[in-house]
Amino acid sequence: MTRFHLTLRLALAPVLASGALLLGACNTDDCCSNPTPETVDSAVISTFVDQVVVPTYQDLATRLATLDAAARALQADPSEARLETAKNAWFAARAPWEESEAFLFGPVDSYGFDPALDSWPVNRTDLDAVLASGDALTPEYVRNLQETQKGFHTVEYLLFGEGGAKKASEFNARQFEYLTAITAEMKSISSSLSDAWTKGYDGRPPYRDTLANAGQSGNTAYPSTQAAAQEMVGGIINILDEVANGKIADPYDAKDPNLVESQFAYNSLSDFSNNLDSVRHAYRGFANSVTTAQHSLRTVVGTDSALDKRIIAELDAAQDALARVPEPFRDSISNPASADEIEAAQAAIRKLQATFESEVLPLVTR
Repeated sequence: MTRFHLTLRLALAPVLASGALLLGACNTDDCCSNPTPETVDSAVISTFVDQVVVPTYQDLATRLATLDAAARALQADPSEARLETAKNAWFAARAPWEESEAFLFGPVDSYGFDPALDSWPVNRTDLDAVLASGDALTPEYVRNLQETQKGFHTVEYLLFGEGGAKKASEFNARQFEYLTAITAEMKSISSSLSDAWTKGYDGRPPYRDTLANAGQSGNTAYPSTQAAAQEMVGGIINILDEVANGKIADPYDAKDPNLVESQFAYNSLSDFSNNLDSVRHAYRGFANSVTTAQHSLRTVVGTDSALDKRIIAELDAAQDALARVPEPFRDSISNPASADEIEAAQAAIRKLQATFESEVLPLVTR
C-alpha cells in the first residue's frame, strides 16, 4: 500500500535516498571512502535496532505462530471458546505489527513482507472468489494470491465476519482451509522478517548489522550515522502522515467504511494508537520490554530540552485525541457528531508530524 503521499515523498527524497540501497550494503574496504564526520552517535542507531526493531519483530513472529496454532485448533474443534482464542490471538499479533510501522524500511519493504502481511482495504468479492473456487490452497498458490487476498485482513474477515460477530458454527471446511493457509504464510513471513534482521535472509547479511554499522567503511546503504538516523526519522514522519492523511482521512473524507483498516474486528482506533506507540518507541529508543535507553533520537534532540518536552507532549496529545474518537471508527466517520473529535485527532497527529519534519529531521541532517 502507499506509505508516502507524493508531496511528502518529494520533500524527503534527498534525505531518504539511502532507502533505494537498503539491501545493498557493501562489505569491502575499498568501495567507499571518507564518510562525512558524524554528528549522531553510532550508539543511537544500534540501540534503536537492538531495543526497538529486533524485539518488536521477534514478538510479532511469536504471536503469529500463536495465531496459526489457534487457527488450527479452531479447525480441529470449531467451538466458540476456540474461536474466541483465535480472535484474541489476532488482536495480540496485530499490536506488534502496528507498533513496527514507524520503521517500515529494510527487509520488510525490500522483500515485500509488508504488503503480504497488511494490504488493505481487502476486496471481499475477491476473498469470496477464493472461497468459492476449488483451487488447492498450497503454499505456492497462496504466495501468488493478490496481496489483498491474504495477510492480517483476510484472516480478520474469516475470523470476525461482518459486524465482528461470526460464530464457530458459521465456518465451513473451505473457510478453515483458507484461514489456516493464510496464517501459515503469515507465520512463515514473520519468521523470515525476524531472521532477516538477526540472521540474514536470501543470502544477505543480517540487516541489523547493516543499520547498526552505519558510517563504517564499505557500508553503501548507510555511509554515515546521519543517513541511518535520517531513515529512522523518515520512518516516523511516514507513519504519522499515513495515520492522519491515509488511515483516518481516506475513509472519513469518503464516508466509506470499506476503506477503514481493521473494520471487521473493530480494531481501527487501536491500530492508530499502536502506530503512535511505534513513534514513541523509535523516538525514545526502547519498546515495551525495555525500560530505558542511554542513546536515542531523544538524546539527539536533548533529553528534557524544550523540544524534547514538546515532542512528548505532542505525542501524548495525539494519543489523547485518538482516545476521544467514538468507537467504532467505521461508524464514527459517517456521524456528524464525531466530526470534531476525528478532525482534532488528525490535527494533533499532523502537528507532531510537522515537528519531526521541521525540527527533528534537520538535527540528523546537519
